[in-house]
Amino acid sequence: MTDYQGQPYEQVVGKQGLTVVQYFATWCGPCKMLKPVLEALSAEMNDTSFYRVDIDLYRNQAIDAGIRSVPTVVIYKDGEEVARTSGYQPKERVKSWIEENR
Repeated sequence: MTDYQGQPYEQVVGKQGLTVVQYFATWCGPCKMLKPVLEALSAEMNDTSFYRVDIDLYRNQAIDAGIRSVPTVVIYKDGEEVARTSGYQPKERVKSWIEENR
């Protein structure tokens, strides 16, 4: 899983294939709980890119993505948003959700 560092956003969400982006805040408890879930999945799912975007550091990206609460996880496929969910979910549920949107 890669922390977003301010590069042009199209380089993150505009990629071919599947990209999973977690929008989070450092002060958010459920975000902290979700981080190891997504880190484990990123190690297992080698054909999928995983990113984390800190909404306090990168406010414009969060606004552009329509993020209203954290954690929010968005799946982009070939540059287009295909699904989003908010709140903590256990690993198996997150993995199934990603697989359903492949």
